[in-house]
Amino acid sequence: MSDTDKQSPFNDTIQSGLSRVKNIIAVASGKGGVGKSTLSVNLAVALKQTGATVGLMDADIYGPSQPGMLGSKDARPDISSGQLKPISKHGIDFISMGLLVSDDTPVIWRAPIAMKMIQQFIGAVTWGDLDYLLIDLPPGTGDVQLTLAQQASLTGAIIVTTPQQVALGVAHKGLRMFQQVNVPIVGIIENMSGFTCEHCGKSTAIFKEGGGKQMAESLSVPYLGAIPLDPAIMESAEEGIPIVTNGTETAAAKAFIGVAEKVKEYSEQIRQIILKHEPKKIQMSRDGNLQITWPDDHQSVFTPHNLRINCACASCIDENTGKKTLDVKQVPLDMKITGVNPVGRYGLAISFSDGHNTGIYILERMRELCECDICARNRKQDSFSI
Repeated sequence: MSDTDKQSPFNDTIQSGLSRVKNIIAVASGKGGVGKSTLSVNLAVALKQTGATVGLMDADIYGPSQPGMLGSKDARPDISSGQLKPISKHGIDFISMGLLVSDDTPVIWRAPIAMKMIQQFIGAVTWGDLDYLLIDLPPGTGDVQLTLAQQASLTGAIIVTTPQQVALGVAHKGLRMFQQVNVPIVGIIENMSGFTCEHCGKSTAIFKEGGGKQMAESLSVPYLGAIPLDPAIMESAEEGIPIVTNGTETAAAKAFIGVAEKVKEYSEQIRQIILKHEPKKIQMSRDGNLQITWPDDHQSVFTPHNLRINCACASCIDENTGKKTLDVKQVPLDMKITGVNPVGRYGLAISFSDGHNTGIYILERMRELCECDICARNRKQDSFSI
């Protein structure tokens, strides 16, 4: 290991547990009670049945439900060398707070402690090689969602809603939250969409139907399908046996398999787009500059001073006028980079020797700031042509 490696400012511990996961997909809802956790379990098993290797992270720290739905209430993960080994059940690996506490023990933690547990689930679980890791989020748009969006390299997010307007409105807010932090939307799933009587065969839209599809069309995001309101889904969850494992002949099982196929299709499309823009390599040079190798093999060079004076955070740029408030003359020329951390798959959080660490550098903006000779000449030519 070189001296540069020993002094590397990169923090890889957060991402290490997920380094061999091909697609990381958050399953989210704006509100509770839409059946998101039940859907996550059955979707994970459905993906497994399509031939994929699948993991499931139960990120609802305060209300974990996956152990019961997967029939593993009494299981306990192996903990060795500071690593958590997920439990394997019905062909998928999963981890949950419910595996670490007893059924009657409430999790009474303040948010910072809960966030540390989420970080452990991200970085200290030995997920191994997976095609898909589904992350079952708690409802809302709070700390857990933001932590995962910024610290896990999400391929995208699935939004779960029920057909009625009150659920659609809150789901819309959840979707916008992911878009604001540059997480692609894999698609929308409408859950509890219509009930079919097993005796007469008549279908009844108890919670209305079609709202999820209309929402997807209005927002120009994929519609992944509808899951029917079926008592058998609830009964299978109570028994700890996902309905998809009982065969694929029922309407509910067919619906889950259909949604799984679309998840595979759209997540692969997103992944290919990401690969075209995500850096191949990010490293520090011996002279303290940040170097990025892009997918087209272009190598960008960034000096600490130039990055610092181009920070676009709220303390350096006025949010209302867009004008720079940072006094560039007060920034030392011998500025150093002290930390570099990925923010999702869209940016870098960079810390500097003057203590400044609030800036997020979007990757597209980083490419524009490249200081290599070729980019510097191109910018100069562009300025002359204006």
